[in-house]
Amino acid sequence: MARNSLTGRVVVVTGAARGVGELLARRLAARGARIALVGLEPEELARVSASLPTDSAHWPADVTDHTAMARVAREVRERFGAVDVVVANAGVAAGGPFADSDETAWRRVIEVNLLGSATTARAFLPALLESRGYLLQIASLAALTPAPMMSAYCASKSGVEAYAHALRAEVGHQGVRVGVAYLSWTDTDMVRGADEDEVMRELRGRLPWPANRTYPLEPAVERIAAGVERRSFHVYGQWWLRGMQAVRGYLPGIVGRVGQREMRRFAPRLAAAGGTRTGLVGAGGAADEKARAESRTEH
Repeated sequence: MARNSLTGRVVVVTGAARGVGELLARRLAARGARIALVGLEPEELARVSASLPTDSAHWPADVTDHTAMARVAREVRERFGAVDVVVANAGVAAGGPFADSDETAWRRVIEVNLLGSATTARAFLPALLESRGYLLQIASLAALTPAPMMSAYCASKSGVEAYAHALRAEVGHQGVRVGVAYLSWTDTDMVRGADEDEVMRELRGRLPWPANRTYPLEPAVERIAAGVERRSFHVYGQWWLRGMQAVRGYLPGIVGRVGQREMRRFAPRLAAAGGTRTGLVGAGGAADEKARAESRTEH
């Protein structure tokens, strides 16, 4: 079997119930991979698993729960015999001015996107060391450039990018490759949920091209699937994101100046509305909040 072939390889995808995770699982299964789906929505995970053309199974779990993820990693290895690829895709988002933000939601974005990714890697790294496998961390345009009204998401994606780069240096000599995937605004329930906030939607629309548009999901996920197949260090869901790497050092200063002007423009509307919506955005955010509420009830 060629090293870059996915036929028969075992691929773990977190956040696999919908959006990028679901479609990526489908694209990888179409390439012959055996799929382990991890997420918070048992019914949705079962639906995805049942529809895949290759061997698959699913595990409901919160990626921030170290005990649960350690159990999942153990059970995946028992079920499939090995783990060759892990895609740390699970993520949530919240928007709005930092000063008015919902502290619980702000912290949860950091917990899921950054700490949950590290917990995923910690759970599966022993198996990846055995298989000399590949870990792909899903990051974002938000890792390359800051943006007002997105402080938690930018912090989490910048952090997870740096963490993945550090991990790559640590485990590369042991045969494990670590990649980072970048996505701009892509047509998922997370982005659609963010667009429900009028100010967020208009502020995003005022970004310079090509960062001001929403991109279709399928081509972006196809690029990620190809990156998994190649075990790439960097994967770009949209073609122009590669060029952002060359200018990212200039972006904080530019965004700082332009962002002040835009926030001044929107300040009266934000004040009139009492800030922006609270909580996590999109169906994935709602599923996360529901799962946490059920967990609190059980305990």
